[in-house]
Amino acid sequence: MDKVSLENLQTAVSDQPTQARETITKPLPEPKIDKLGRAYATGKRKDAIARVWIKPGTGKVTVNGRDNLVYFARPVLRMLINQPFGIVNRQDQYDVFCTVKGGGLSGQAGAVRHGISKALTYYEPALRSALKAEGFMTRDARVVERKKYGRKKARRSFQFSKR
Repeated sequence: MDKVSLENLQTAVSDQPTQARETITKPLPEPKIDKLGRAYATGKRKDAIARVWIKPGTGKVTVNGRDNLVYFARPVLRMLINQPFGIVNRQDQYDVFCTVKGGGLSGQAGAVRHGISKALTYYEPALRSALKAEGFMTRDARVVERKKYGRKKARRSFQFSKR
């Protein structure tokens, strides 16, 4: 076998034409807007399912026919719902109408946030990358573990009795 020197390798590599990688940018998808000028999306979290419609407006959020402040009384839940708008700098630019079923208030707020994020990307596809980077486009798959037989709860055993 012939020994290849380091100089020969460097000249061989430098002689090859360098090809710059071209980044191919896909065109953004068309906005999915209905006849009434709204974008629709479904959000899910734990056992809660939220159907969300957004349209340009003054920032009014209606949940199950009630105002956001009445339905989600805790400030943490209201903050959770407004997070997608804050990330993309769209506060008070969209009206949100949603119906939520199942789960508790925390799960419902998470479902509404997921639905708002998806609806924003349907209305303005350019916002998808910012929302995806924050993790708002991903459905949180954590759900309550089921109860097993021979146990009091999912993992808790019955109280031990020595006698």
